[in-house]
Amino acid sequence: MFFWFLAIGFVLVALVFDSPALDYRMVMLGSVLPMVELLAGGPWALHTLLAPLAVLVVVMLVTRGRRLARRRWLGLPIGLFLYLVLDGAWLRTELFWWPVFGAQLDSADLPDFKPWAALIALELIGLAVGAWAIRRYGLADRERLRLFCTQGRLDRSQMGSTRPRRG
Repeated sequence: MFFWFLAIGFVLVALVFDSPALDYRMVMLGSVLPMVELLAGGPWALHTLLAPLAVLVVVMLVTRGRRLARRRWLGLPIGLFLYLVLDGAWLRTELFWWPVFGAQLDSADLPDFKPWAALIALELIGLAVGAWAIRRYGLADRERLRLFCTQGRLDRSQMGSTRPRRG
């Protein structure tokens, strides 16, 4: 479900925050990072509420007084939180609230990947939303794509709001 997390996470944050200056690459990284645990036989800490909260606290402490660095790195915990929502991790109480209900993370908490049709449908939705986002945010344009790839930013003229922006 790679594109499901990647595209939906990016679009949700772009639509909700409506910020051209947020580093959307970090949001996208955070929204797929917990999948690494599944490849390693997880789930582990990245599938819990503790991980994005800890990352958020670290980002806030490390970037204190450095607004631009904070804006860049805040995308990572935002993406981690989105993964938990989009994965439905909050439905698995012992995993989501770890270590509140015990220190052991059981492999029985792995998501059930048997309904292949549902997985394929979610990936197709992710691809469709990704294609929509490319058009919506003008990422087919070379300069806008360069801005996105090098700085993680979106062109201000492509954002939904017309209100004046600060910083």
